[in-house]
Amino acid sequence: MAGSSGGHGHTPAAWTGVIISFIGFCVASVFIVAANPIGFWAGTALTLLGGVVGGVMKMAGLGTPKESAEMTAAREEAGLKARARLAEAR
Repeated sequence: MAGSSGGHGHTPAAWTGVIISFIGFCVASVFIVAANPIGFWAGTALTLLGGVVGGVMKMAGLGTPKESAEMTAAREEAGLKARARLAEAR
C-alpha cells in the first residue's frame, strides 16, 4: 500500500533475517570462487537460516504486528470519506 507506514521491513526480525542471509550469500560467493563445495553449501545453509531466524523472530512478536479488524474497518471508512470529499470538490 503506497500510503501506509506499517514499517515494511523495518523490524528487528526483518533486519536480522536479511543480515544473516547476506552474510551467508557472501560466504557462499567466496567459496564458489574458491571452488570449495563444502564452504559453498555452508554459505547456502546460512542464507536459508536467515529466513528461518527472521520467521521465528516474527512469530515471537518482533515483526510487523497484525492490524486489528477495527483498525482495518476504520481505515476503509476513512478512505471512503476522503473519496467522497474529493468527488464533492470536483
